[in-house]
Amino acid sequence: MNPVDIAEPLHSRWSPSVFDDHHVLDDQQVTRLLEAAQWAPSAGNRQPWRYLVAVRGSATHDVLVRHLSRGNSGWVPRASAVLISVAVLAEEGEEPGDPTIPAHDVGQASAHLTLQARAMGLHAHQFAGFDHDGVAAALGVPPHARVVAAIAVGRRGDPVDVPERDAERDHRVRRRRPLEETAFTRWGEAWPGLAPSGPTVAPQPGRED
Repeated sequence: MNPVDIAEPLHSRWSPSVFDDHHVLDDQQVTRLLEAAQWAPSAGNRQPWRYLVAVRGSATHDVLVRHLSRGNSGWVPRASAVLISVAVLAEEGEEPGDPTIPAHDVGQASAHLTLQARAMGLHAHQFAGFDHDGVAAALGVPPHARVVAAIAVGRRGDPVDVPERDAERDHRVRRRRPLEETAFTRWGEAWPGLAPSGPTVAPQPGRED
């Protein structure tokens, strides 16, 4: 299917690396993002997702910035806020079960949050390049929960305000694997009901994710 045929805000969603470091998200806007995650589907309605809210300038944000990977240390701090996703693998006192189920549900919640950001005229960029254990220890994440990833949210900035390396990220061509290599009847055999493949290159520039 041609990417232009999918619904908004799926169509215009992409992950910029240049954020406006003057833009501020108010509490109500952050709450809307969290509400979108709140209403994601989950197995048995266990809702294993938690989010550490790191608004730019807050103590939580300072902790995250100290633990960013070198590649993310330039662009992430410019975002208005970062939501750090955490998967609760078991309720306190329970034996952890299959970790793939809560991880799957946290991914769904984060996708809802990301699409809500786009619906609000914002952009979100999910990333995993930070010291997960260091953030967990500094922010009191218990042993029965695991830091998964983070979502930088904000408004796009001006590429001239950032180093060339970060600005260049926003001009990479977005590509996707053809559906014939994704949808199978059995492993490696394409589902025959697929419509003729549309472009695997998105119409707008942006990160590959």
